Amino acid sequence: MLTVLLLSVFCLGCGGSGVDRYQISGNVTYAGKPLAAGNISFEPDAAAGNSGPGVSARIENGKYATESGKGTVGGKHIVRITPPELASGSDTTGAVQFETFKTTVDLPKQDAQKDFDIPAAGAKGS
Repeated sequence: MLTVLLLSVFCLGCGGSGVDRYQISGNVTYAGKPLAAGNISFEPDAAAGNSGPGVSARIENGKYATESGKGTVGGKHIVRITPPELASGSDTTGAVQFETFKTTVDLPKQDAQKDFDIPAAGAKGS
């Protein structure tokens, strides 16, 4: 019984990634209007010397937020924004469709807000 208790106390700190992660949230617009739906992902930019786990979040009504404790590691990141997938045969009237938008950002090592505007001309990024 004592062994089980000691193992339980020892493992209370188990399971963490050991990397500080920061919540990020913000607005996503397409041609200046809120993007109704989509996905945003943040990947540490290895070419710029950044490493760690990536994260993604759903965009809903022009807003996104990563889960607390599961955000970015801060530093330079590659950001990709994708439109929602349309089901085969679905009505596409008014649906915003574009190629994946890609850009880079330098994020602080703290919780932050970062907004993105996808230009109407396309999604090849900056």
